[in-house]
Amino acid sequence: MQFLEFNDPLVVIVGPTAVGKTAFAVKVAKRLDGEVVSADSRLFYRGMDIGTAKPPLEDLAGVPHHLIDVAEPDEPWSLVLFQEQAQKVIASIHAQGKLPFLVGGTGQYIKAVIEGWQAPLQQPDFEMRQILETWGSEIGPHELHDRLGIIDPEAAKHIEPGNLRRTVRALEVIFKTGSRFSEQRMKSKSPYSICLIGLKRPRAELYMRIDSRIDQMVAAGLMDEVKKLLVKGFSPNLSTLSAIGYREMIAVINGTMSMDGAIMQMKRLTRQFVRRQSNWFKESDPNIHWLDANQPTDAAVKLIQSSAGWIKKME
Repeated sequence: MQFLEFNDPLVVIVGPTAVGKTAFAVKVAKRLDGEVVSADSRLFYRGMDIGTAKPPLEDLAGVPHHLIDVAEPDEPWSLVLFQEQAQKVIASIHAQGKLPFLVGGTGQYIKAVIEGWQAPLQQPDFEMRQILETWGSEIGPHELHDRLGIIDPEAAKHIEPGNLRRTVRALEVIFKTGSRFSEQRMKSKSPYSICLIGLKRPRAELYMRIDSRIDQMVAAGLMDEVKKLLVKGFSPNLSTLSAIGYREMIAVINGTMSMDGAIMQMKRLTRQFVRRQSNWFKESDPNIHWLDANQPTDAAVKLIQSSAGWIKKME
């Protein structure tokens, strides 16, 4: 397949956690000779499979997937690194004459690629960063995130409260420049011709899927997965292990939370996370083609094939 246009095509599939993005993307990519680039920040890390609902290899059969299992839990990927690697992978897929699918629910990672974000030019101040990290460890990542929310509400809205690393970076840039972090993010013209598809389900159905997924995680051995990570020497204070599910299992191991309490908290926090995801991709956004995840993939295939600006010549 050759694409004859000024910008190379990119299909982007977004939607909330547990809506069914991966299964949907695999079906569509198989029909359009595509490859999937994961934009889910939880899937980067090896050994974190059950708690991230990482799809098993058999579910990915027939469609190459990229940027899954690319780092150890103590090698957190920055937004800039993801953006660089995603662009390289997308270029490689284009070079093969195939169609790239950028798929995930991590809004800032998706936006960074499709909107050509440019990181703030402020160079790292490692001494200040260490001070902020120490402060965050003392008062807790959520409390530090609350401090960021007072100074820069827009930046805080798009950073997961438990993500100490990104909270620290935002505060570091603010304190060094005297300007809000959210005001320093620059955009360039997108290098891609984008077909942006959003998947949705009725909220009650989505919540049932979330609850079922968490119950399945626990039954599949989430506790054992967390124990293995700790035995390997990964610190429970890593930002990667502050993700929903992992921090609750660590609390159970430490005796500060019951298993029933952990499961309830995981479900509650995941629902809250879904609501925050909607800040990135709104159903009112005219650039997103929203489809019911329960529908056959025919509608998505037709939408992609008919997207404006995509002139395709089948070989």
